Amino acid sequence: MRVVGELCRRIPCRFLRRSCRFYCTEQVSRVKIFDRNLKRKQDCKRTFPTTLCMGSSLEAIMRLLPGRGGIKKLIMMDASHDMVKLCKKSEQELSNKNIETSFIVAEEEFLPVKEGSLDLVISSLGLHWTNDLPGAMIQSRLALKPDGLFLAAILGGETLRELRIACTISQMEREGGISPRLSPLAQVRDAGNLLTRAGFTLPGVDVDEYTVRYNSALELIEHLRSMGETNALLQRSEVLKRETALAAAAVYESMFAADDGSIPATFQVMYMTGWREHSSQQKPKRRGSATISFNGFAVICKQVHVLKKNCNIIKFSNQEFLICF
Repeated sequence: MRVVGELCRRIPCRFLRRSCRFYCTEQVSRVKIFDRNLKRKQDCKRTFPTTLCMGSSLEAIMRLLPGRGGIKKLIMMDASHDMVKLCKKSEQELSNKNIETSFIVAEEEFLPVKEGSLDLVISSLGLHWTNDLPGAMIQSRLALKPDGLFLAAILGGETLRELRIACTISQMEREGGISPRLSPLAQVRDAGNLLTRAGFTLPGVDVDEYTVRYNSALELIEHLRSMGETNALLQRSEVLKRETALAAAAVYESMFAADDGSIPATFQVMYMTGWREHSSQQKPKRRGSATISFNGFAVICKQVHVLKKNCNIIKFSNQEFLICF
């Protein structure tokens, strides 16, 4: 998770400056709550000798993986011949002799690997282009050994929300209707369901949002082109009228521009983890096996207004508790 998270935090900065600030206190806090030494020891101790990295950002991932996860064999896969070629060139420059690296050109929906042959599958910001996302994730699970790990970062539905709004308004105004310009993306609520539907155990989902600021909406479009994230929908309109594009830029600026004139763009990244089933993994108890009864837990909720807060009166064992939130 740290590798994919670190990569995703770096990607926007590769193309232009990012207006971010780092805040810290002048003095080190004297309050000690956590055992930091213990926390450093609580990382995953598993090793992943055979790893498949598929989709976008291969070059950056390859630079981050050495020395992590006990990887001995690394398979780099992408649907683009040019991307694989670029990755090969970078691998020669890295000169890492401890990892056996191979390169293949293939689609995420048709993995050319044996079932149960991988310890780890990584995908960073590439799965949102697949036509059959659940199918691609199922194939990833099948490619894993028992107790193998699936680790992915995928753009979420809040990504480029400002641009979606601006494009919709400008097209309605200038063309009297809308045509698809931005890809449909999975929502946060869908991520856990996708992992479960694909058959992964111990599913986990985390979400980050990044705000990148640009000088103009047109600069944002150039950034997306550099990332290879422009429109690839089958039902797309082949021509974007100049007046519509200028109107979208104007709407974007009028609705979302900051006081300093910069244009914000939201990128939502969802991190998904899932494991292939194994007998050593913890499992939920069977239904009806609970030894504690909650029948006596009589809860009476009544909305009140105290000190301008919403509160609940909870009654349990003939005692009333006031809970405000």
